[in-house]
Amino acid sequence: MQYFYAIMWFAVGLILIFSMSKENKVFLLAGGFFLVLGGWWLGDALTPPELDLFAGTWGIVLKCITAVALVILAAAFIKEYRKKGRDAGGSGDESKK
Repeated sequence: MQYFYAIMWFAVGLILIFSMSKENKVFLLAGGFFLVLGGWWLGDALTPPELDLFAGTWGIVLKCITAVALVILAAAFIKEYRKKGRDAGGSGDESKK
C-alpha cells in the first residue's frame, strides 16, 4: 500500500507541475511538495521497519515541511483570491460590508 501512495503523490505532483503551473506559478511549489511527499512515502517503504519516517525526529521534520508548504500556499491563495476580487470590481474582502 505504501508504494501506491508514493505513486499517487508523484502523479499529483507531476500533474500540478506540468499541467496546472501554466495557470499559476504557485502550483510549482505545490507540485514540488507532493513530489517530496511521494519520495517520503517511497523512502518509508524501502527502509527497514525500525526506521519509521513518519514517527520520531523524521516525523517532526515532515510536519515542519508540511507546515511551511501550507503557510506559503495559503498565503498565495489568499493573495490570488483578493486580487481576483479587486479585478471583478469588488473589494476582495466581503466581511467589511
